[in-house]
Amino acid sequence: MAGTRGEKGSILTVLKSIVQEVNQIPRLTDALFRLAVRVKETMQVDSCSIYLADYTNQEFILKATDGLAADAVERVRIGFSEGLIGLVGQREEPLNIENAHQHPRFKHYPEVKEEHYNAFLGTPIIHQRKVLGVITMQQSAMRKFSEDEEAFLVTLAAQIALEISNAETRGALNPHAGMYVGAMQKNVRGIPGSPGLAMGVGYSPHAAYTLNTWIVKQSDNTQQEIDYYRKGVEITRTQVEALSDRLEGQVPDDVRAIFQLYHQLLDANSLGREVETKIREGWDAASSLKLVVEAYAARFEAMEDPYMQERAIDIVDLSNRILLNILAEVKGKAVTDRDRPQQACILVAEEVSAPMLAEFPREFLAGIISVRGSNNSHAAILARAMGVPAVMGCQNVSPTLLEHKEILLDGYAGEVIVSPEKAIRAEFSQLIEEERVLSERIDSEAGEACETQDGCHVSLMVNAGLSTELETASASSGQVGIGLYRTEIPFMLRERFPSESEQVALYRKILESAPNSEIAMRTLDVGGDKPLPYFPITEENPFLGWRGIRLTLDHPEIFLVQIRAMLRASIGLKNLSIMLPMISSVAEVNEARRLVEQAFFEVEEEARHQNVTLHRPRLGIMLEVPSVLYQLPQLAKKVDFFSVGSNDLTQYLLAVDRNNSRVASLYNSYHPAVLSALYDIVKQADQHQVPVSICGEIAGEPGGAVLLMGMGYRKLSMNAFNLRKINWVIRNVNLTEAQSLLSCALTSDSYEEVYHHINQYLEKRGLGGLVRAGS
Repeated sequence: MAGTRGEKGSILTVLKSIVQEVNQIPRLTDALFRLAVRVKETMQVDSCSIYLADYTNQEFILKATDGLAADAVERVRIGFSEGLIGLVGQREEPLNIENAHQHPRFKHYPEVKEEHYNAFLGTPIIHQRKVLGVITMQQSAMRKFSEDEEAFLVTLAAQIALEISNAETRGALNPHAGMYVGAMQKNVRGIPGSPGLAMGVGYSPHAAYTLNTWIVKQSDNTQQEIDYYRKGVEITRTQVEALSDRLEGQVPDDVRAIFQLYHQLLDANSLGREVETKIREGWDAASSLKLVVEAYAARFEAMEDPYMQERAIDIVDLSNRILLNILAEVKGKAVTDRDRPQQACILVAEEVSAPMLAEFPREFLAGIISVRGSNNSHAAILARAMGVPAVMGCQNVSPTLLEHKEILLDGYAGEVIVSPEKAIRAEFSQLIEEERVLSERIDSEAGEACETQDGCHVSLMVNAGLSTELETASASSGQVGIGLYRTEIPFMLRERFPSESEQVALYRKILESAPNSEIAMRTLDVGGDKPLPYFPITEENPFLGWRGIRLTLDHPEIFLVQIRAMLRASIGLKNLSIMLPMISSVAEVNEARRLVEQAFFEVEEEARHQNVTLHRPRLGIMLEVPSVLYQLPQLAKKVDFFSVGSNDLTQYLLAVDRNNSRVASLYNSYHPAVLSALYDIVKQADQHQVPVSICGEIAGEPGGAVLLMGMGYRKLSMNAFNLRKINWVIRNVNLTEAQSLLSCALTSDSYEEVYHHINQYLEKRGLGGLVRAGS
C-alpha cells in the first residue's frame, strides 16, 4: 500500500491534491462525498465515511460514504455516547481497531451494512477545540491500520476541519447555496471589540464583489441567468475593447496583446460554454462564473511555467469584471451605488476603517462587525470611544453573507446572532431595554465625585488620540485629564512624517483642552499592529520586533523632533507628561532621558529668548513588557511616574497574540497571573513612592475597576465613553469589599472563576445590570 502511494507522490502531495480538489466543490455534501471517494482510492481501503456532529440533538449524522450503504446517508444518526463513532468523539483522538465487532463499544446499525468490515480506523475532525465530526476508514481484512495510514487520516482531518467549519457557517447564513442544511439562526463567534448590545440589519457599504468573496447561490430561473451572463460578457467585451484602444500608442504592441487573451476567454465557445453548463446545473450566473474560473485559475497556478502561472491572474481579473457587470445587470444599477441606510444598521466590512465609521450616518449606526481586526484595532478603539457595540475577527463569514440579515450583536461576549429565532429576539430586546434604563440612571448622576461609599477617592482620566474632539469634550471641560494620548495616530493618518510645526499645533490644542489637568503624551508607538504606510516594517513576529521605543531610539531624528514639538507646545503650561512605550530595560530609559534632556535645553533656550517659560515635563514609562516588573526598584530612580499598559502586558505574560482569532479566547486580563502582576506593580510603586496609573482596557470595565481599586490603583485611564459608568460603579461600592473580592480573584484557578466572583459581588451590591459589562 505504501509503495502504491509512493508511485503517486509523497503523502503530502496526495493530501494537498485531495484538499485542493475538495475545496473546489461548492456544496459541502458533494465535497464530502468526493472526499470519501478520494480517500478510499488513495489508501486502497474498502470504505471511507464522514459523520458530522449535530449538537442540537447530540448525535453524529452520516453525511457521506464510499463503502457503506448509500441510502444510509442522512438516515443513520449515532448518539454522542454511542458506538465507536461516539467513542472517537468522546476521546477526541484516533481509534484503531483490528476487529471492530469484538470491541465493547461496537454498536450494530443494520442500515449501513458493515457486517463484512473488521478493521476500523476513526479520527475526530476538530476545529478550535470543538469536535465537528468523525472520518473513518474500514477494511474487510482483520488487521490494524499502519502508523502511516493513521497519520494520513489525522492530517487530513486537521486540514478539512476549517473548511467544514466555514462551510457550516456559510450554509446556515446562505441556505440557498445548498451547502449545509441547518437552522436558519446562526451564532458566529468573534472577539469582543466594544461593549454593548445592538440589534439591526446588516449593511456593507464597501462590499467587495470579487470571485474570491462571492458566495455561491442556486437559481431555478435558468434562462434568465444565462441572459444575465451573456449581457455581462457583452458589456465586458465593450470595456476591454475600449481599454485596448486607449492604450494604443502608449505601450508596446506585445503588451497590448494580453487583450487578445481576454477576447479569447470572452468567446462563447470557451469560457462561456462551461459557465452556461453550470447555470443549467442550477447555479446562478455569478456563482457559475466563479466555479468555472476558479477551476481554470487553479490549473494555471499549478503549472511550472511562470508565464502560465501569471495567466491565472489575468483570468481572475477579467472574470471579476464580468462579475461586476453581471451584478449590475441583475441589480439594474451599478453595484457601487448604495442606498443610504434608513434604519438601525449593523455596519459590516472585511476591515472597518476610521473613515468608514466617519462616513456612516451616526443615527443609524447600531453596531459594528469587522471580519478582520482585534479588540485593539483602531476601529475597535474608536467604536468604544463612540459607545457603539462592536465584534471583531469574525473570520468565517463574509460581509455579503450578512447583508440585509437581521443581526443581534453582543459586544461583551463577542457573539453575533444572525436571523435570530423569535424567542431569542424578544429576550435580546429586553436586555437592550434594561441597558437603556441603567444608562439613563448612570447619566443622571454623572456629575458626582468619584469616591467609594467608605471615602476612597479615585481619579478617572481619558485615553485619547483617535477622535480628539470627541474625547477632549468628554473630559468635562478640563475637569478630567488625559492618562494616555496616542501620538501615533496623526502619524498614521498622513502620507509622510508630520513636521515639527504640525505636531506643535496638534499637541498645543490637546494641552490647552484641559490646562489644569495632567496630559500624558505617549511617544511614537508604531510597529506591531500599527504600521506607518510610508515607513513599512516587515517582520516575522512584529509584536516581538521593532516597535515602540526600540524604533524611535534607533531613529533619534524622529524622536527628537517629536519631543521638541511636545515641549514647544507646552510653553507657558504645566500639564505635560511624557510617556515612553515598550520599555524593556533600564538602558532604554537612560538613552531616552538623554535625548529628552537634549531637546529640553534646546527649547528652553528658545523660550528664554522669547521671554516665555518652559516648565520641565514629568517623564514616565509604560509598564507593558514583563522584564520591567523585575527592575522596578532601579527604574523608580529614573522616572517620575509609571503607567501600566495592561493590554500589551496581558499579551506578553500569556504569550497570546491578541489579534489572532485562533487564540483570542486565551487573551484575558482577568487571568489570575495577570492580576497578580498588576497587584505586584502597584505594591512596588507605592514602596518606592512612584505614582502609578493604568491605561489598559481593564480600567474601563466595571469588574476590572473594582479589582484595580482593591489593589491600590487610584488613577484609572479609559475610553471617554466609560467614564460615567466607572464613576457610578465606584460610588456604589466600598474599598473593604473590593479588597476582599481581590483576594478571591488572586487565588482563583482561571479567569472564568474570577468572573464568577465579580458577578456575584456586583449582584450582591445591586449592580446586576453591570454583570455583562464586568465580564
